[in-house]
Amino acid sequence: MGDNLLNVAEKAVSFAEENGADLSEAYIVRSNELSIDVRNSEVETMKLAEDKGMGFRLVKNGRIGFAFSTELTASGVDELVQQALANANSTEPDENIRLPESFSNYPQLDLYDPEIKATPVEEKIKLAMQMEEEARTYDKRVKIIEGSSYQDGEMEVIIVNSKGMKVNYRGAYNGISLSLVAGEGENSHTGFAIDYGLKIGKLNPRRVGRLAAERAVRMLGAKPVPSQKIPIVFDPFIATSFLGLIGPALTAEAVQKGRSLFAGKVGGEVASSNITIIDDGAMPGGIASAPFDGEGVPSSKTVLIEEGRLQGYLYNTYTAAKDGVQSTGNGVRGSFKSTPEVGITNFYIQPGQTGPEEIIKDIDKGLYITEVMGMHTANPISGDFSLGASGIWIENGEFTHPVRGVAIAGNVMEVLKAVDTVGNDLQFYGSKGAPTVRIAQMSVSGK
Repeated sequence: MGDNLLNVAEKAVSFAEENGADLSEAYIVRSNELSIDVRNSEVETMKLAEDKGMGFRLVKNGRIGFAFSTELTASGVDELVQQALANANSTEPDENIRLPESFSNYPQLDLYDPEIKATPVEEKIKLAMQMEEEARTYDKRVKIIEGSSYQDGEMEVIIVNSKGMKVNYRGAYNGISLSLVAGEGENSHTGFAIDYGLKIGKLNPRRVGRLAAERAVRMLGAKPVPSQKIPIVFDPFIATSFLGLIGPALTAEAVQKGRSLFAGKVGGEVASSNITIIDDGAMPGGIASAPFDGEGVPSSKTVLIEEGRLQGYLYNTYTAAKDGVQSTGNGVRGSFKSTPEVGITNFYIQPGQTGPEEIIKDIDKGLYITEVMGMHTANPISGDFSLGASGIWIENGEFTHPVRGVAIAGNVMEVLKAVDTVGNDLQFYGSKGAPTVRIAQMSVSGK
């Protein structure tokens, strides 16, 4: 299959050159995904989706043309190239449009676990059932399983361009997730947990089941606390949620369009010295790892904020040309149906030296936040946010009782600067990750 698709890509590039394209690039993806949902020890849904297609970019007289197709026959590919040529006539010339040269060195990554494909579907169903079973066993107050799911996928990516690039790789991933509701009397609370990675043997359904149940049960009986200014601790998931707000603002695309709160701040202090933020597309075991990005540029590790100082931004080939720098290998494509935008890969806060228990032990009075509501309402350009929050009250260095019905508000930049401790417990949730993070002081609005 791979050789045949490579041949298709090469023919498309040749045909574009024969028809007057100055530069051209074929991007082919073949993928399949399996998803299984279990509820009450029964398979509720099982889907297998397959996709294959080509995205084709070309440059003619400084104008870019793009088209895509799932029809990869000889006539289908010719038609696709003609469409891209026609589309180029409708765009404005842009001196920054270019395609990357071919590269000789790419990171060597272990991205394909043959066991994922070899494992029978029955075993994958069992993983979802084990999560559900473990959650119900953990505590009888676990009342409703909203969804116990297994998912996996594999893909092959091929890129050929007219500057001599000819690259391909194959990858696979898998993961499990559980969401549930625990209840007692009038009280109820949700809990969830996920585990995604590149190896099926490393999935731990029992741990995921326990974690989701524990997160729900520990919040039963939660009540508000008075409004006050106190130390706040973000659990790794909440810290990762805030990181999701920061990621887009660290792309050169956002900066160049005037939509980033980090614009013009390279070399400046944008966070506390405890904060180092990294994007690493070549991280071993990372779910977003690949030898190259959506343009064929080698993936790399980019330190964006180092000990509080902004080092730079993430680039694809186009934004790098505008700033006169090199691409960081962050030309990310959602699929063959889109052109490379600037995006994050494995994006995380570097862990510190302190254990999460020690972080809590140091607090006389504070709040450990486990859930926020309304993150989608936060302003990605100004960094302002106002969020509903739930968590666990901390008194004399210990967890005491669950808290809900409070709100936290502020600005992401202020929060970054107020971080006084970063935990050693980095956890990834898909491609983004963070450890436990403590904010020296923050306003909490309560009763």
